[in-house]
Amino acid sequence: MGLEIDITTGDTAAKPTAHHRAYQQLRGMVLFGDLAPGQAVTIQGLIDLLDAGMTPVREALRRLTSEGALIQQGNRRVSVPVLTADCVSELGFMRKNLEPELARRAARLIDSDDLTRLVGIDEHLNSAIARGDVGGYLTQNYRFHAEIYRVANAPIMTATVDRLWMRFGPSLRVVCGRSGTQNLPDKHAELLAALARNDIPAAAHAMAQDVEQGMRQIKSALGNIT
Repeated sequence: MGLEIDITTGDTAAKPTAHHRAYQQLRGMVLFGDLAPGQAVTIQGLIDLLDAGMTPVREALRRLTSEGALIQQGNRRVSVPVLTADCVSELGFMRKNLEPELARRAARLIDSDDLTRLVGIDEHLNSAIARGDVGGYLTQNYRFHAEIYRVANAPIMTATVDRLWMRFGPSLRVVCGRSGTQNLPDKHAELLAALARNDIPAAAHAMAQDVEQGMRQIKSALGNIT
């Protein structure tokens, strides 16, 4: 049986069904900004791009539309929503309330194996930044956060946060496109240090600062948002 890499963990898993594969591929294109906000694409175009059948692509579009990651444009077209000032405000509020709590929980539960994985992911992230590899940066940044949320063992909050990432993720690509990877600050070093010593308040604070910086970068890059 074939193997496929899970974008959230980097682990190998049994080859998924055509429906699941189309969903994961299209989800990754949205999450990592391969489809720019406002860019309209046709269903036939996605079928060709994903090398998938009509039914799997339609199902993937249905799921991502229900999750708010895509919107229907008519004429068999879909697009990634363009963020407004209100959207950025809502996303920032929800992230700053949910993600520090996940960091708190992770700080309580993290073990040495978890920490080793996080350090490894962050090293890959830093390497991507040094190379100016935008795609690598976006992938590893998401994996870093997703690993913390996995450790937190709070599936309801994690599912909610993951949907938030689908809403602001495409705009991170805009940030990288305008300013490059070298000007992308993060609080990962502080967060890793806090997690290593099981410092719950410090982990929550570092996560809150990381979220704040990220959302500020998005707001700054989207010049129409004030």
